[in-house]
Amino acid sequence: MLRIATILLALAALALAGWFGFQIYAGRSPAASIAAIAGKGDDGLPDTADEWRGRIDYRTLDRQLVKLMQRPEMAGLAVAIVEDGKLSFVRTYGVTDRSTGAPVTPQTVFRWASVSKTATGLLAAALSEERALDLERPVASWNTSLRLPNRAESRLTFAQLLSHQTGLTKNAYDEKLEDGQSPDVLRASLSAAPLQCVPGTCHTYQNIAFDAASEILGETAGAPLEQAVSERFFRPLGMASAAYGMEGLTGAKDWAHPHHLTEVRAVKEAYWRVPAAAGIESNIVDFAKWMQAAMGDRPDVLPLSVLQLAQGPRVATPRLYSGDLAKALSDAGYGLGWRSFIYGGHVLSGHSGAVAGYRATMIFDPATRTGVVAMWNSNWGIPFRIPFAVFDSYHQQAGGNWMDLSEIPLPEPEPPTDTTTPTP
Repeated sequence: MLRIATILLALAALALAGWFGFQIYAGRSPAASIAAIAGKGDDGLPDTADEWRGRIDYRTLDRQLVKLMQRPEMAGLAVAIVEDGKLSFVRTYGVTDRSTGAPVTPQTVFRWASVSKTATGLLAAALSEERALDLERPVASWNTSLRLPNRAESRLTFAQLLSHQTGLTKNAYDEKLEDGQSPDVLRASLSAAPLQCVPGTCHTYQNIAFDAASEILGETAGAPLEQAVSERFFRPLGMASAAYGMEGLTGAKDWAHPHHLTEVRAVKEAYWRVPAAAGIESNIVDFAKWMQAAMGDRPDVLPLSVLQLAQGPRVATPRLYSGDLAKALSDAGYGLGWRSFIYGGHVLSGHSGAVAGYRATMIFDPATRTGVVAMWNSNWGIPFRIPFAVFDSYHQQAGGNWMDLSEIPLPEPEPPTDTTTPTP
């Protein structure tokens, strides 16, 4: 039984203590690929070895990431680390597009996928703190398209919606969204969808239902969700590359194309049509700024009270990830668009995401203000291990040896196909 009370007590204690207060497989040699890694040390970023200082063994991590990029499952990767509140490591690897060999740089724009839910939750928390929005108000009291079985939307609160307590089976109707159907129509048709539990009694992860938040927050803020988040958060934080919508990615001068193994894939628009759930993109530097603000470094934009309201767990969730990593995590919970869990005795916060050809993760320890953001343009899940290797290094403890890839077999060659992956 997952213990939400344990996490709540840990979060409260942390608050009192000042909680927040390239192409190697495309004909290039490894040396050529490593030389293509962006980061010349002339842009003020800690992107060279002589600028990496701290408890974390950055040189070893860099070697591990170079080795990771030798796998055929990978195309490009961007990683940034904040240690003790300071941006201490920014590094990019591989290519934005295997067909051109263009290298990933700190300016390359990737998709956040479901990490976008963290912005939705923080906007809801901010409006609640301003008394413009009541999180305990039933969803049906707003002008939303969401309909649930047995009219449960008349009882389900907005807070329960944001913590995935609709009772619907996991990722309900995502496949229909990927087929091009309208999110509004799909939300209305959820009234006939199967239930996993009585609404309000368990956690079942959603995208289409969750995006009813776009309607509710737009109505409350008096502006579309995308505009409200940009004006309240992204602009004050100096996140110039952060945007919503497909044009924010493909219209950027430097953007990562989606891949599956060695094949470059077409960009799929589906999950941009549920912006509250998966609509944001940015470069790695702006992603790191978002994490720093979420740690409490910008109380002028995101006050401590807003962070605690959004990030505190409200419902227990199943274990995250799979295999040994899943076994290493405990007390997983979900707040307002935010995950939390315990790893190595430390309460961590953040979110991860996946859409076809892209993955992203943001995980940090609010007690030490240390965390990792990473984005990559492929479907492989192994890089989700990167933050845990970093935390092991920071705490100087033996962990899961997460970056050892020696036991992971190479993938079997696949014929070209057109696949999509639901957001986690």
